[in-house]
Amino acid sequence: MPSTRDIRRRIKSVKNTAQITKAMQMVAASKMRRAQQAALAGHPYSQLLNRVLVSLNGRVNHAAHPLLEVREVKRELVLLISTDKGLCGGLNTNLFREVAQFDSAKTDFVSIGRKGKQFLARTKRNLVADFELGDKPSFLEAKQISKFIVERFLAGEVDKVTVLFPLFVNTLTQTPRAFTLLPISPTIVNKDLADEAADGSQFLFEPGEEQILDAILPYYIHFGVYQTVLDARASEHSARMVAMKNATDNAKTLVKDLTLEYNKVRQAGITSELLEITTAQMALS
Repeated sequence: MPSTRDIRRRIKSVKNTAQITKAMQMVAASKMRRAQQAALAGHPYSQLLNRVLVSLNGRVNHAAHPLLEVREVKRELVLLISTDKGLCGGLNTNLFREVAQFDSAKTDFVSIGRKGKQFLARTKRNLVADFELGDKPSFLEAKQISKFIVERFLAGEVDKVTVLFPLFVNTLTQTPRAFTLLPISPTIVNKDLADEAADGSQFLFEPGEEQILDAILPYYIHFGVYQTVLDARASEHSARMVAMKNATDNAKTLVKDLTLEYNKVRQAGITSELLEITTAQMALS
């Protein structure tokens, strides 16, 4: 049975840990609110870009633009967006599990985040570039990454580009998601949008569809990468806040259990001392 001194030390250690996790929870909650607002603010603009592309989809020749060209996939590039730090639950673990779906012999990787870089190096996958972004990534920072990806695709070094990132659903739910970034294939998100694209009455393009397409496609790629980075940051801070809250709650529960154990040991010690005193008095009488 552990001594009361050992139990007191454990209680003190767990309380100190709880203070640290509580502080990390508060910091993560503050960052989470800002990251969620930034991620959600970009969704309407992303949807509008998609509506424009869907409307253009039936008016232009896909073979006329290299970013729309569908080729036989001999080499694929995967943009892996992970976190720089740990302590965010199973966010990275779930994300890295999806990496196993890609053939390492035919896949190149570009990573955002130190955890992804370390995982790719540990599993000996072909990492061609890695980037680090702060808690408040800017559009210009994300554009440098998307430009690197577009250049490799246009040069014919890869035939397909996939983005793998943790999709922000809500504070408690972040799911790994992979989508094809290149070649561009606009997604019809609902029936109303499909009807608008079919009748072509939603947009009037000036000076012409081809010129608009040349201007909007690179920007569509740049903003798509930026939006996924924002979603990944919102997922990271949400997962970390929840993980730290669970850690704090578990620490408080452990302190209660240790305190109960301490009282039992202390009471047993007092009872033992009383028995010794009583036995000594009886022996002397």
